[in-house]
Order: sequence, then structure tokens, then C-alpha cells
Amino acid sequence: MNLISSLRIALIALRVNALRSALAMLGVIIGVASVIVLVSISEGTKRAVEEQIASFGANLLIIRPGSSMFGGRHGGAGTADPLTDSDVEAIRNEVAGLAGVSGEVNASSTVVFGGVNWSTRIQGVNPDYFSARDWTIAEGRTFSGAEDQSGRRYVVVGQTIINELFDGADPVGQAIRIGGQPFEVIGTVAPKGENSWGMDQDDIIFAPLNTIRQRFGAGIRGTQRDAVQTIYADIAPGESTGRVIADIQDLLRIRRDVPPGAEDDFAVGSLAEFIRARNETESQLGLLLAVGAAIVLLVGGIGIMNIMLVSVTERTREIGLRLAVGAKRRDVRNQFLIESIVLCLIGGLAGLVTGVGGTLIYAQVGQLDIAIDPMIVGIAIGASALVGVFFGLYPAHRASRLDPIDALRFE
Repeated sequence: MNLISSLRIALIALRVNALRSALAMLGVIIGVASVIVLVSISEGTKRAVEEQIASFGANLLIIRPGSSMFGGRHGGAGTADPLTDSDVEAIRNEVAGLAGVSGEVNASSTVVFGGVNWSTRIQGVNPDYFSARDWTIAEGRTFSGAEDQSGRRYVVVGQTIINELFDGADPVGQAIRIGGQPFEVIGTVAPKGENSWGMDQDDIIFAPLNTIRQRFGAGIRGTQRDAVQTIYADIAPGESTGRVIADIQDLLRIRRDVPPGAEDDFAVGSLAEFIRARNETESQLGLLLAVGAAIVLLVGGIGIMNIMLVSVTERTREIGLRLAVGAKRRDVRNQFLIESIVLCLIGGLAGLVTGVGGTLIYAQVGQLDIAIDPMIVGIAIGASALVGVFFGLYPAHRASRLDPIDALRFE
């Protein structure tokens, strides 16, 4: 019996018992659909996180004052002494392997140009900030170290500011007012869009750190006039992240008089460590996903085996007749094996449609990015075919081993 004839007979057999076939395929449909939905959502989330990391800079270290300990109790975040400009200079000059170091202070204010005003974030930064945080200058320039030290009233603006204040026109050379004080726009940064938390990264104005501190009092804590809220350090390509972090920690412990054995009163965060932790988590989730999908497909395969055994029993006389008129045992075996594979492939295709549809609906409702990987789709369909072979082999073998005489007598 050729393959085309076997496929035709298999489809007829499945159509005759359509409801039973559909119920048998249910486990395969759920298994394939769940794999496609979960993997697509996972891949979409992974890409969103990677884009967010790229917007920060993969080699970026973030240094902040941490909680401190008093009388055996931990104080809240920010209770430790602030970091300062001198800490920024010490890290820049004494820690090897850094491409750039910048302090940061934050403020918010209303910005006015002509008759238009807009409330936005103002970040006071050092010149190295732009390379450390992977901000690209689109037009104009950034401010220099000398301009930062002298507190010049220069700003670099994001795309949202350009759209809201200047109606998309080139703002370089224009004067704007921030908190009632005049500033000159000397540059613009390339747009980055929203981050994974929905924040508009382009709704921002950068100015020299000393300018924002002097003009708006940003970051000043009590008598500490040179405080910075955060320090960003960009690790040079090829340098060891662990070594650089250790050097920064050793330097700050000495500068901040942290006793030996005591807890750091600052924190050094690494996006490389975050990436590593994320990858480990994704590997564990991937394993759990694979186990879950395997269990669902296993249950579906057992259901298909039961249906095929019932089919062998119901068609015993048909099998006996075929063997009696000269059909070979391998033809009978192949016939039932093909029926099992076809049953699983149809279930796999139905699961594919269900999974893709469910993924698109989930993305639309949740307003999330998704990524349907063709390789995963192929693996899911291939797995459903393997389930058909594995769980259809025993019923097919059993059918091929029937005795023709006993089969013809079967009632």
C-alpha cells in the first residue's frame, strides 16, 4: 500500500469518528499552543529587557549611597552619607579600566520657550555621562568639563522637548527658560523611546551638574554642598567587571571610613550581573516550560494511544480481512502508525493556530511586545509528530500481529 492510499484511509478513519478524534487531539493541541504562547511572551519580554539594558549601557556600573547601620539596626535607604564630587574624581583617577565616570543630580521644573511651557525632568551630569549611558548626540554638542565646573547655563534636550517646545524644529542655539532662568540649547540627543516601565526617556533635559546644583539646589544635603545622588561608571571593553567593582568598593570603603568587616554604606550595581541573573532565571523558566509542555504532550500521547487501541479493537475484522487477502503485516502496521501521526499533526497544526491566536490576543490586550520564533513553531510541530510515532507504535504493532483467522471470527 503506498503512502497516498494510507493517508487517504487515515483521514477517512479520523473523519468517521470526528468527535473521538478531536478529544484525542486535545492534549496535543493544548501542549503545542502552550509552548508557542509562553515562549513567544518570554521572547518578547526578553527583547524588551535587552532593549532596556542597551539604553542604559551593558557595561554600566551604578553607584549609590546605601543604607547604614546604627546600633545593630539598618537605617533606610539614603541614611548613609551621600556620595560627592570628590568620590567621582577619585573613581575616575584611581580605578583602572573605566571609559568614563559621571555624577548625577536630578530636579524637575517647568521649561518655557515663547508662549509654550512644559514640565519635565532636569538632570545635572558630568560630560562623561553621555558615553556612559549610551546617549548619542544628534545635533550640536555636549558641554565640556570646564563648562561644567564653571556652571555655564547650557542644556542638551531630548526629542520630546523638541516636539513639545519647538514643534519639531532644530532648537540648537535657542534660549529657553527653566524655573525662570535662561539657558541656551547647545545640543540634542537621539531618541530612545519608552523604557520597559513605560517612561518616556526622551522627555528630559541635561545640563552641567554644577549648574543644576547651584541654580536649583539639586542633590544638596544639609552642609554637603557637593553631593551627587548617583555615580555612573562605564567599564572599558575587555576589562573585568568583577575586578573593577572590587576596586571601586575598596576605594569607597577607604574614603568613607568603613571599618574592616562592617557592611558597605554604599551599593555598586552592575548591569552585567543583572544580565547574568536574568539569563539564569530564563534558563530555569525554560526548563520548567519544557517539562510542562512535555507533560502535556505525554498526557495527549497517552490519550492518542488509547484511541488507537480502541480503533484496533473496533477494526479487528477489517484487519483480519486485509491479512487474509494478502496484505503484509508491515502494511497494517504502517497504516495505523500513519493514522496516529496524522492525528498528532492535525492536533499540532490546530495547536499552532490556537497558540498564535492566543499570543496575538494577549499582546493586544496587555499591550506587550511578543516574538513568535519560527524555530519554536517547527519544534512544537515536530514534537507532535514524534508523539504520534511513539504512542502509535504499540497499537500499530499490535494490529499487525493479529492472527487473520481469529480476527475474522472476532465479534
